[in-house]
Amino acid sequence: MTDKDEGRVQGPAPQHQDYMTNNKKLQWSKFPARALAADTALAAEWDRLNHCRRDLPFLSAVQVSAAIESFGSGAELLLSGRDASGTTRAMLVLTPESAGKWRTFQPSQMPLGPWVSDGSMSVAEIARDVQRRALSACLVLSITQIDPWVEARPQPESDNAVSDYIETGWIELQGSFDDYWASRSKDLRLNLRRRRNRLTEEGVATELKMLTGAQDMAPAIVRYGAMESSGWKGSQGTAVHPDNAQGRYYARALELASASGEASVHDYRFGEKSVAMDLCMQRGDMLVVLKTSYDESLKQSSPAFMLREEQLQQLFSTGTIRRVEFYGRFMEWHSRWTDKKRSLYHYTQYRWPLLKSLSCLIKSLRSRSAPAQAPAVPSPTPAAAPASAH
Repeated sequence: MTDKDEGRVQGPAPQHQDYMTNNKKLQWSKFPARALAADTALAAEWDRLNHCRRDLPFLSAVQVSAAIESFGSGAELLLSGRDASGTTRAMLVLTPESAGKWRTFQPSQMPLGPWVSDGSMSVAEIARDVQRRALSACLVLSITQIDPWVEARPQPESDNAVSDYIETGWIELQGSFDDYWASRSKDLRLNLRRRRNRLTEEGVATELKMLTGAQDMAPAIVRYGAMESSGWKGSQGTAVHPDNAQGRYYARALELASASGEASVHDYRFGEKSVAMDLCMQRGDMLVVLKTSYDESLKQSSPAFMLREEQLQQLFSTGTIRRVEFYGRFMEWHSRWTDKKRSLYHYTQYRWPLLKSLSCLIKSLRSRSAPAQAPAVPSPTPAAAPASAH
């Protein structure tokens, strides 16, 4: 890779590590991570590799670049590994964590760590190769938030660690909506019907709007931010807002996705008021729910559940989407909609087995202190109602 190649970033030539003729050992080139946005050839290689492994819309080059632009510090590196034939086999965006430690760039807004490969090497083989050939001073390399649907979970060995991250759920849209709906609990079906009847009696019109245009995204984030800021996330200062970094990121990410027809905001309304929203990306037959929120002042009406019911009705009807991925922590309310879940995981590679042993010892000593409990996340169903009314 040289600066004279068409579309490449001008500046210092990428650094190459020693190459050994072995199909499990790669020649690594290093770039500033922002080169992924500026260098069309790098972006094309990234997208080709992403296409090899589920082709996730939020892991496209343009989306990873948007996250780097919004949340990066400037210290992030893009690594690109090629085999003896010059074929790119893997690419990663890494950030230094501390002396001798690197990890994948992982803002909380990204469901998975930003790395892609063609599947010819396992995550363990890639991590070992990066550690020994691309980052010679790296003692510990962590690849975070890996999906076993994309990369099979490796077995722990003397020089690595594999740890659970979260359980996440998905819905497979097979058959008809009526069949799917009949498979859900009687309580769910009856209570949503009661809530809809009550709203009809009160003269409240409901509507699910599907927003896909680039011009719709920024206004949608304004409404989403107002809704989320009025609830528990607002009180904790973690809500999306059009004037904060994550609000600007989601607006930009969805605008970029809309250019290829991959953005959709599912906006559920009581009259003209947005009461529940999903921020989504879709590609092929897959819909990914990136963020979901609802008006907590109306939780007795279960607007988020109403949104989900009508959303699934529409998706079953059109037949384009066959899989809905949540990619968030599996909560009790997810179980109302699906029985399917899997565990995302972290992979950590140590330079030597002794480092793993030392790390395990330190964690064991720290575990003597009870870990802080995460704050409870309110259900999108009425908290005051009995369990059978959810």
